[in-house]
Amino acid sequence: MSFSLPDFRRKWSCRGNMSAGAAMVTAALGLALVLPGSAGARNHAAPLDIFGLGTPRPRGGVHGAKIPLPRPRPEEAPKATEEGATKDDGKPSPDKSSADKPDANKPAEAAPPEKQPSACRLALTEEVAVAPSIPDIHGPGACGGEDLVRLEAIVLTDKRKVAVKPAAILRCSMASAIADWVRTDMVPLATSLGSTITDLDNFDSFECRGRNRVAGAMLSEHGKANALDVRSLKLANGQSIGLTDRTMARDVRERVLHSVCSRFSTVLGPGSDWYHEDHIHLDLAQRRNDYRICQWNVWDPLPQVAPLLPAERPEDAPPREVAAKPEDGKDGTGDQEIAKPAAQADKPPVDSGKSKPPTKKRR
Repeated sequence: MSFSLPDFRRKWSCRGNMSAGAAMVTAALGLALVLPGSAGARNHAAPLDIFGLGTPRPRGGVHGAKIPLPRPRPEEAPKATEEGATKDDGKPSPDKSSADKPDANKPAEAAPPEKQPSACRLALTEEVAVAPSIPDIHGPGACGGEDLVRLEAIVLTDKRKVAVKPAAILRCSMASAIADWVRTDMVPLATSLGSTITDLDNFDSFECRGRNRVAGAMLSEHGKANALDVRSLKLANGQSIGLTDRTMARDVRERVLHSVCSRFSTVLGPGSDWYHEDHIHLDLAQRRNDYRICQWNVWDPLPQVAPLLPAERPEDAPPREVAAKPEDGKDGTGDQEIAKPAAQADKPPVDSGKSKPPTKKRR
């Protein structure tokens, strides 16, 4: 059975018109529902709203719904800032505001324990020496040390003080040894000389340097605050015991030599090297088997009276030729005879050996 477009139109013309009208109505209804209208237009039915779909439906009254609130935060719960500061990896993020403010709940950090004084520091009291403690020194190349004091004066048994000029920076053990040496050995020596000690001449104490100030040399005991250089001990009567002074009596210097060599592990003086010709070096260096060094030659004293020298010729003295010429004689023979030996005296003697240029003698 075959159909053609003219036959189809002829047969279904009425139904086609009805279908087109229904389609238009449906489209109008859709537009009425989709397009928004004003609030006033919603109150009346649309002209093309056949089925009443566009008419607004009455709504019931709005009733307040009860929304449950969160429970209060317990007191023992962690603070919100701490919870927010923790990251996914478990490490808290730094918070500048919280870091600046101290946490009242956090226990205070324990202060480092105070350094206890050593046995030497407890023994070196004000009755022995004026030696206040100073902070430890940690310099380059192992310079410095611990348990340091500034030795300002040595207190004798009769409460008199022997000033250390200038004050010496030493280890407590070295300062204690110097104080014991002065109190025990040097005070009796000064008493035998009829006076008392007032000052100790400190030539050098702590100094971060090599031995004898030689570049690249081994660290000196001065760099460890374990040495003291002494030049003299001044007395109250104005005299002084110069340890290297050759005008001082030999037995006095020998007594000083025996006292220091029995107390200190190193003693260097004249004869050891030319660095210690004008002072005495004392230290407490520790060596294997307690080895000690005592190098100090006590030289003989210089003569008190210098050898006599010829007196200098006065400026107003007459010339040598005039002084050697005698008085004029009555006859001229005497002048010629006396002038001849004078001329021979001025003539230099003939040397049989090698000839030397004449030199002018001084008187």
